[in-house]
Amino acid sequence: MSIRTILFDLDGTLLNTNELIRASFEHTFEKFNLHFTPEEIKELNGPPLNETFHHIDPEKSEQMITTYREYNMKEHDRYVETFPAVYETIKQLHDKGIALGIVSTKIKKTVMMGLELTKLTEFFPVIITYDDVSHKKPHPEPVEKAMARLHATPETTLMVGDNFHDIVSGQRAGVQTAAVSWSEKTEDFLKSYHPTYYLDTMRDLLTVAGE
Repeated sequence: MSIRTILFDLDGTLLNTNELIRASFEHTFEKFNLHFTPEEIKELNGPPLNETFHHIDPEKSEQMITTYREYNMKEHDRYVETFPAVYETIKQLHDKGIALGIVSTKIKKTVMMGLELTKLTEFFPVIITYDDVSHKKPHPEPVEKAMARLHATPETTLMVGDNFHDIVSGQRAGVQTAAVSWSEKTEDFLKSYHPTYYLDTMRDLLTVAGE
């Protein structure tokens, strides 16, 4: 069946927030006198902040989250931009009648900051964030909730992301999945989770959606 609904992760998929995330972690770790290598910091990119910081130091996790978010929001607009061909492709999909949604592990405030900065807000009538679910990706709940709000069926829905959380969440919700080549994760790593598609460029979605 043809794709009628496409759900997107945000960071690392539509928006290039990698440098902002790296800088936010570095700022936080410096303040708390913690030392992580660039490779270790890269591996922290993806899961919800509360999981990441709780694993590092349960007693100081809330303080670290506050420090991270304050810096992240202050520096947000200086760092964030879309990946190549994102705006044009999203507009084409929208104009063709494909229903679009966001499924992110970020809090609503920072999700909206990114969408508004990059002029993408108008294309996404449904936005599922950390604040909207009890279970985060890779649990299927975020994808299922987005589908319900868009009145979508699993057979005609595609979940697009840059990490295994996105692929597994989509698979558990019974939808098709796509991993992106511009992820900081390797091609071999992403393909080991068997996404339905592997996108070399954002424009590949036009082919996948049958446009």
